[in-house]
Amino acid sequence: MVIQIINLSYADVFKRFSANYNIYRDVFQIGLLGLEIKELPLILAENIHKIVLKEKEICYKSEIKNRKSVNLLITGSLWNIKDISKRILKSGDEDLGYKIINVIKNYEEYGAESYKIGGKDFSFKKSYVMGILNITPDSFSDGGLYINTEDAVKHGIEMLNQGADIVDIGGESTRPGSDKITADEELKRILPVLDRILENRSEAIISIDTTKKKVAEKTLEHGAKIINDISALSYEPEMGEVIKKYNAALVIMHMKGTPKDMQNNPYYDDPVKEIYDYLYEQLRKINKLGIKEIFIDPGIGFGKRIEDNFELIRRLGDFKSLGYPILIGVSRKSFIGKTLDLNVNERETGTAVVESIAIKNGARIIRTHNVANGVKVTKLLNQLN
Repeated sequence: MVIQIINLSYADVFKRFSANYNIYRDVFQIGLLGLEIKELPLILAENIHKIVLKEKEICYKSEIKNRKSVNLLITGSLWNIKDISKRILKSGDEDLGYKIINVIKNYEEYGAESYKIGGKDFSFKKSYVMGILNITPDSFSDGGLYINTEDAVKHGIEMLNQGADIVDIGGESTRPGSDKITADEELKRILPVLDRILENRSEAIISIDTTKKKVAEKTLEHGAKIINDISALSYEPEMGEVIKKYNAALVIMHMKGTPKDMQNNPYYDDPVKEIYDYLYEQLRKINKLGIKEIFIDPGIGFGKRIEDNFELIRRLGDFKSLGYPILIGVSRKSFIGKTLDLNVNERETGTAVVESIAIKNGARIIRTHNVANGVKVTKLLNQLN
């Protein structure tokens, strides 16, 4: 069972849901929300449907073929949805009622949470900057620039001086078509840089971009505070125990396929729905481990078409129901370049524009190559939140 609050104010989103649930077109209005409960057992779904209709609210059903379950969509304002959740709690299934109330709370109070990572307090009423430090010969934007330890350390400290709240170090390229490397090779690239940066700036919050348990454990042992896993612990689930052991923070991301094949004709009927459902399921598993500080990343450019990336940025608020701060990485990515017909070194303005929109729509961490620009973007947008 997956529960989500969806903004139905976009005409095309409403049209998609109206086709799925046979909604009358005249229901559409600005500010309309939907509470979707997916894969409800039939008997429970009938009970919930009756409760909602009894309260003279609107509830739609969509049966799932070859399954003994139903999807429900309750539409209205947030106030309507909150009121219905209380009715369900009193008259229906108590467990479901509390789950719905928790999702509403996540959505309504998004940004109220705060984390303490290392010695730094992160209050998500505002947004922060994560600087990208790729120690690789083949990353799409800066491959080879910082493969030398001295150059990488210098750039890492420079980003901190420019105002980066976090520096994200990666030792393995995850660009489309890239090949994996061994954990030992990854550590050979990362550890000298990690150690040197922390020798110079002991207070620095360092994130490690890796999918490997061995790399995570060794870098956390050396002082890293965050693991940024593009596989959302799906490659090596046991890495979760390592993160818990070191009381580290975790970034989980959605990716269709692997970096090697992710851009081989990816397709979605609804990218927000598919990615939300995936992150919902991964969080369900991760929560059992007791990891507290989690960020969610929809994975812009990782197995996505150009239109999917724009859809995710536009509807970023639909991920608020998950209850965790949203991290977004759009920096210099190809969907910006292809849209504006720009090569990778000409995408800074486009990056800043999309990062601004992402923050306005709910991003709390922007992962970026150009920290100086990112700091300006967050400083301005934080004044508007």
